[in-house]
Amino acid sequence: MYRHILAATLAATLATGASAQATSGSHNPAVKDAAAHSVAAPAKGRNSFTEAQARGRIAKAGYAGIGKLAKDTNGVWQGPATKGGAKVTVMLDYKGNVTAR
Repeated sequence: MYRHILAATLAATLATGASAQATSGSHNPAVKDAAAHSVAAPAKGRNSFTEAQARGRIAKAGYAGIGKLAKDTNGVWQGPATKGGAKVTVMLDYKGNVTAR
């Protein structure tokens, strides 16, 4: 009888821990969704976006006429683009944030 109670308690404990882990969110600060975000300054860090992916995210943020993009020493993709008729330098960091100056 004692073994059955111990086994049931152990099974309940393991099932509770597994469900708690399954419902918790990611703690990874990198890209969390496909939506384009705008921030004041790009974050420095290793960027795993390809140039085509960077171009797509920048276009999704509303920029057109995107020129040649290059990755700078901080891991940020940057290049010329236009938005609302104004020419800007647009940047994409490793988190997927789009910044212009």
